Amino acid sequence: QVQLVESGGGLVQAGGSLRLSCAASGRTFSHYYMGWFRQAPGKEREFVAHIRWSFGSTYYADSVKGRFTISKDNAKNTVYLQMNSLKPEDTAVYYCAARHYSDTSYDCWGQGTQVTVSS
Repeated sequence: QVQLVESGGGLVQAGGSLRLSCAASGRTFSHYYMGWFRQAPGKEREFVAHIRWSFGSTYYADSVKGRFTISKDNAKNTVYLQMNSLKPEDTAVYYCAARHYSDTSYDCWGQGTQVTVSS
């Protein structure tokens, strides 16, 4: 019923940029946090950023602060992650996720999109 579909991943050189998209469908996300997570080989899944759908307030992990920007387009039901100044350590599968304000964990997840940053 609820579907999150990521796109926009790819191969880039260090210092380059990518914009990831997360198309959300199946329900209204007005009372949800929309988050981006990533998981690199051999590492735990890591929080990257989130945005409150209704308010637009944002929060970032220290590792990406100042380089990544999360945003949304209400008309398109889409959340974006603009990634600038990419580093090889940003290489990971990036996931879009959603959770209700009242929930303590993200229960809705996309399939992931691969981001690879070369040295």
